[in-house]
Amino acid sequence: MKLGLINSAWVQTGRPTTYGLQKTKEIGFDTVDIFADPLDIDVRERRLIKDECDRLELPIVSICCVAVGLIDFNPSVQRFHVDRVKAYLDLAYEYQARNLLLVLGEYVWNREVIAPEEQWRAAVHNCRILADYAAGLDLQIALELEPFPLSLLNSVDNMIRFLDDTDHPAIGANIDISHLVLSGEGPEEVRRLKNRAIHVHISDCDGRVHGDLPPGRGVVDFAPYLREIAALNIDGALSIELEYSPQPDMIEQWVTEAYQATDRLMRAAGLR
Repeated sequence: MKLGLINSAWVQTGRPTTYGLQKTKEIGFDTVDIFADPLDIDVRERRLIKDECDRLELPIVSICCVAVGLIDFNPSVQRFHVDRVKAYLDLAYEYQARNLLLVLGEYVWNREVIAPEEQWRAAVHNCRILADYAAGLDLQIALELEPFPLSLLNSVDNMIRFLDDTDHPAIGANIDISHLVLSGEGPEEVRRLKNRAIHVHISDCDGRVHGDLPPGRGVVDFAPYLREIAALNIDGALSIELEYSPQPDMIEQWVTEAYQATDRLMRAAGLR
């Protein structure tokens, strides 16, 4: 597998987008995932990202999208977010990416007032629409498992149920190792995503709350998870997801540390 980085790791530098892309290549990453909203960036920034990645020979593998409105109880909000995600898919096609990493929302009002089944059905319906659109662009949608109590997809069971209900070849699962740990899912659960997982995220955590730390700074035992991931034979990338460094002026060291630790882990697991 290729070793990538989600470029949002560089946001706190306050530097131009090109700075983070250049540092990503300089540190040694094979690929990059782009976290950019096509409705927020102008045409110059949009073109700059692709041109710079091409110049650096740094392939864009995935575009990250959070679209919690896909399961809003207001149909008008759902329609807006379907159109918004289609804009992300257009961007993924333009950038020659392989997938759109999609984060769905959470059940509202503590799963009361609005029946949870209604939000689930809305997600299935809207994701089928988006999967058809993605397939027309020769793209896939990788769904993120979020480790929060009210998240729609917060367990391997729910992920498999959702993939079964959508039943579309353009929709697969993203494996996020720290999210699995926080959800109480052991390494053996990974094998249930055989032929269904298409992308991987890696980061560390303290075992209690979402952290996105460089591997080695938390409590995650990566080796058994990576062995199971290796057995899936995913033809894709494993991308590091980092939250802000506690020392913003040392973000380059933060990213380099994450790269070096992940590279060692992947080589030990036969993934690189």
